[in-house]
Amino acid sequence: MAETNGAAAFFTASDGQLVPSADASSPWAPDMMHGRLFGGLLARALECEQAGPEFHFTRLTVDLFRNTKLEPVRVETQRVRDGRRIRVADATVFAGDTPVARASAVLLRRGEQPTGTVPATKGWDAPTPAELGPARVDFTGWSPPFDVWLLNAEGEMTDDWRANGTRRSWVRDHHELVTGESMSPFVRVALAGDFASPLANYGDKGLEFINADYTLTLSRLPLSDAIGMQSSGHINEDGIAVAECTVHDTSGPIGFCTVTAVCNPITH
Repeated sequence: MAETNGAAAFFTASDGQLVPSADASSPWAPDMMHGRLFGGLLARALECEQAGPEFHFTRLTVDLFRNTKLEPVRVETQRVRDGRRIRVADATVFAGDTPVARASAVLLRRGEQPTGTVPATKGWDAPTPAELGPARVDFTGWSPPFDVWLLNAEGEMTDDWRANGTRRSWVRDHHELVTGESMSPFVRVALAGDFASPLANYGDKGLEFINADYTLTLSRLPLSDAIGMQSSGHINEDGIAVAECTVHDTSGPIGFCTVTAVCNPITH
């Protein structure tokens, strides 16, 4: 797994709450919690309280409907449906008594693989992080507390978010989410899912859309610490955008991530 390099965790568990560190801040404001961390906390709670060895987290939708300051939060989960082949569960992040984000997860029971062939998404030819070398540290005026490799259509590292054509990236967390806990593959990909929005929504005047949610659909969990994304679509009208990315690990494609976003201009 990825080295933490002595970096502080994003949260510390204390008296039933999760206390954020300074690294949990958002690029939108230094005293605002980063929305991607809600996805990680929701996935962590769902995995801890609602998972089963025979079930796979096939879909995770994270709704980011309210900002919160860097203050303690807690997560509650609820099982909505428990059938023979499908399990549905919800989770909510609270800041005090106020809900600030929620998730819905669908878990499907693993079974025998069909023998027929269906046209499938092909793997990409992007170089791996090991082949690319050190990640970029600062690429938009904000130094992310995770590793990012931004690639152009030719698979070369770049700082140009405004480039046309296929956009690709690798993202790798090197902080623990919660002090003393190893980050699971499900939590890792849930954290990375939020990155689909800037990758697909960045325009020639900067990031003018901020995502309201993201949905991961996963055929399997990642086998590598680095999560790859390739932007595969963006449409916008009347200040509202929808976008999608294909999600990879270093072994190949594992699923998709779709986002909805609303106009909120910010330039770099």
